[in-house]
Formats: sequence, C-alpha cells, structure tokens
Amino acid sequence: MKRSSTSGTTAADGAGPAGGGTGRTPGKEPAPRTEPADRTGSVDRLEAHRAELTGYCYRMLGSAFEAEDAVQETMVRAWRGYDRFEGRASLRSWLYRIATNVCLDLLKGGQRRARPMDLASPSSVDTPVGTGLPEATWIGPVPDQRVLALAADPAETAVARESVRLAFIAALQRLAPRQRAVLILREVLSWSASEVAELLGSSVASVNSALQRARATLAASGDTAADVVRQPLDEAQQALLRRYVDAFERFDMDALTAVLHEDSTLSMPPLELWLRGREDIVKWMLGPGCGCEGSHLVPVAANGRPAFGQYRADGTPWAIQVIETADGRITALQCFLDTERLFPLFGLPLRHGGAPGA
Repeated sequence: MKRSSTSGTTAADGAGPAGGGTGRTPGKEPAPRTEPADRTGSVDRLEAHRAELTGYCYRMLGSAFEAEDAVQETMVRAWRGYDRFEGRASLRSWLYRIATNVCLDLLKGGQRRARPMDLASPSSVDTPVGTGLPEATWIGPVPDQRVLALAADPAETAVARESVRLAFIAALQRLAPRQRAVLILREVLSWSASEVAELLGSSVASVNSALQRARATLAASGDTAADVVRQPLDEAQQALLRRYVDAFERFDMDALTAVLHEDSTLSMPPLELWLRGREDIVKWMLGPGCGCEGSHLVPVAANGRPAFGQYRADGTPWAIQVIETADGRITALQCFLDTERLFPLFGLPLRHGGAPGA
C-alpha cells in the first residue's frame, strides 16, 4: 500500500516522535495558529481513522480492550493538539505517530501477552482445570468490524485479515516494542523505511536493522507476515462450518471427530490448560467439558476468522470461539471464557435470545 509521508511536525500531549524532541527548529518560534473553524468536521476527520488505528494498536498490544483505550487516548491527544497541527504531514500519519507513542508508553515494563500453547506443553485430559491466569497474560480476540477498515482493494482486505490472526498477533508479542512497530508499519501497512524512521524519530539504517531482527524472530517462531493469504470462505469451508455447528450443538462426538484435524488444538483462556489431538478434545468434551452439551452457537467474526458466541443449554454465555481451518478440517478451537466483557464487545446479549449487548 502506498502511504503518504510522515512529518516531524508535532502536537501537544505526546504527539511528538517516540524518540523525544519537539520537532521544531531550535530558536524558531512556531507561527501563530488559529482555532479550526469547523470543530465538528475535525472530529469527523479524526474518527474516519478509528478502525485502522484500532487494528494497529491491537497488533501492538494484543488486547482489544487495551487497543480501544489506546485509540481513545490517541483521539484525545489529537483533539487537544489539532489547532497546533500544521498540516505538513498527512492527518493519517500524524495520528499514527500519536498512536505509536501511546502504545510504546503502555508497553514499557509490561509482560508480553501470549496464547496457552506459547507458555507450556499440551495438557492431558486429566489435568486439573485450575482457576486461570490474569487477563493481562493472554492475547484476546477482537471483532473484525473493530479493526478491519473498509478497503477498495480486496487484496488489501485479505492481507489485513491475515495480520490479525491470533497466531500472528502472538508472534508479534515476541518482538521488542519498537521492533513490533517497525514490522507492522513496514510489512503490514507498507510504509517506507524513511516514513517509519521519521515517525519514530530514528534513522533509515536503524529501521532496516530493526526490521531484519524482527523478521528473524518471527521466522524462528514459525509465523510471518508473508504467510499465504487466504481468500474469503468458499462453499466447502462454509459447509465445514455448518457441519461443525451441527455436530457441536447436537453434541455428536462422532460427527465432531469427523470435522476435526488429527492434530487440532483446543485452548480456553484464561485457563492454562490446552489440548492437542482430536481424541483428547473429544475425551475432554465427554468429561470436564460435558457442560457444553446442549449449547447454541451464534456466528460472529473475529481476528479475520469465523467465530461463534457459545451459549450453554440454560442460555448463559460460555465462550467466544475463534475457528481455524486447513485442508478441509478444523485445526484450532480457540475458546475465550471472559464472557462478561467479550459478549458485549461482540454485540452479543448476556443471555441467549436477549437484547444485543444486554
């Protein structure tokens, strides 16, 4: 994607380069600026970038809730500094500068988020379920509509969908924060090295070095931004999902086995427990997971993948399921159990048949 050039121009409240400085010529006072005539129009111009900024912050932070907080802070800083925005940079690149600073501040001293399979070996069916780890431990799901801005080019949309996959988000969290920003800006958003250097208050050589190190780390993790881009679900994949929903809702373990890949995985953050292999998954369903019998699945879209809100037989929410498929089978059931926060995020009611978001 061709991106417009960034600028050293700054605004108040952290809009300057992440490396520090004011972006102004020493000894030269800025020219007087006037209040924008149309503040409502200014808000509209800022809000037009919300979805793509949320996608950027989500890739940086690994949490939909932290991403939305970061974008809100970005909008507040941009609004406060709008009358001092001199327009030498595009509005879009100026907002990315602010958002990058906000994310880098949030990442200072924090632990990286991960998936259960990034932290330990597969569990056995007999492993105690446990009480779970704190929310800040885990990468969380995000609704597609929150992070995927509409693009005229279907290829751009496909790339954007791949770059919010849970596995790729997990791989990004292995990178140092500035390396993470460089890789996302260069390889996902297609900014030039000079644009990224200007945004970060760095040099082109430093940006290229950070990108090389980031690529090496991702290659070692087995996940890169250059993975094969999948097309929208075709009829065969849609049929597979229909078979999965039918098998899950009827709690038919033979039918469920037929749609699962031999090495499929089941994970359930905030629980540490995760399983590999369809046999163990089925055994778990018939044992500790027997409460899923009678569940109802409501389709949603998360992380560029098909997903479902799972309600138990009594109508209470149980999980957001994000589904991965390959070679005509389901390869991953990623179930997120923080329903009190996640169901409203996805516009789902807190009781099956209730009002959305209620």
